[in-house]
Amino acid sequence: MGATGGQWYPPEWPDRIRALARGELTPVPTRRAATVMLLRDGAEGAVEVFLLRRRASMAFAAGAYAYPGGSVDPRDGPDNGKDNGEKAGEKAAEEDGAEDGAGNADGAVVAAAVRETFEEAGVLLAGPPPGGLVADVTGADWEADRAALAGGRLPFADFLNRRGLVVRTDLLGRWARWITPEFEARRYDTHFFVAALPAGQRTRNASTEADRTLWLRPGDAVAAYERGRLLMMPPTITTLRELAPFPTVAEALAAARDRDLAPIMAQARVEGREVVLSWPGYEEFEKRVTAVDKRERTI
Repeated sequence: MGATGGQWYPPEWPDRIRALARGELTPVPTRRAATVMLLRDGAEGAVEVFLLRRRASMAFAAGAYAYPGGSVDPRDGPDNGKDNGEKAGEKAAEEDGAEDGAGNADGAVVAAAVRETFEEAGVLLAGPPPGGLVADVTGADWEADRAALAGGRLPFADFLNRRGLVVRTDLLGRWARWITPEFEARRYDTHFFVAALPAGQRTRNASTEADRTLWLRPGDAVAAYERGRLLMMPPTITTLRELAPFPTVAEALAAARDRDLAPIMAQARVEGREVVLSWPGYEEFEKRVTAVDKRERTI
């Protein structure tokens, strides 16, 4: 299953870490990505967060609960990530374009966050300038555009321009940044955002990668994870725990302004015959196994 309790681990991770330690595996470059913790005010004095479950057929994190998100499309920016005509963040750094000195994500990352939320949850964090917001994106014409975006047939900039819309970056708050470990076959430098569900819009399972969606209070999701009922990766359960104390969406969004956005990445190593996977500062996720190197033979 690739899990311990509610934690998901790639089943081949010990072998890949050993290969990395032997110099037989070269870390692949990371791809910039974005994921959005979509929030709404609940009825019992706590925010609720939108989660989707990845299909069992998925090669990575099958059955795990996560947030809407995905990698940056080259057509996403940086000029596509706009807020009422202004760029969302400073000019990207030449190499990774990940953030400016103030910790603001560049336009391509912000645009990816908004595009992926629309593609996977049917929610659009955009509107006509200045300061407008689309209230209903459920019609057949909207669905045709959403499907074209998801299928790569429609650039996000063209979608926005044709409809006279701009990304509402003021509705998003940066929360965290997690980087996929070096031994993974696919690696992402993922920016986590919080965002409020716009009034009048409704979520749905619009993703071909998910088989279930639900709204849960972060504390309830954490409790289900700890009982082994919901499978999650370390970034998901960590961010849910961080969201749990906030009674309102407004307070969670306000807290995003003071977040520590230092990248978090797991460390993989071999200690004798033991393979170790750990996240500095997050001891609960550490995993150790005594694994026989498959190159060795028992005589």
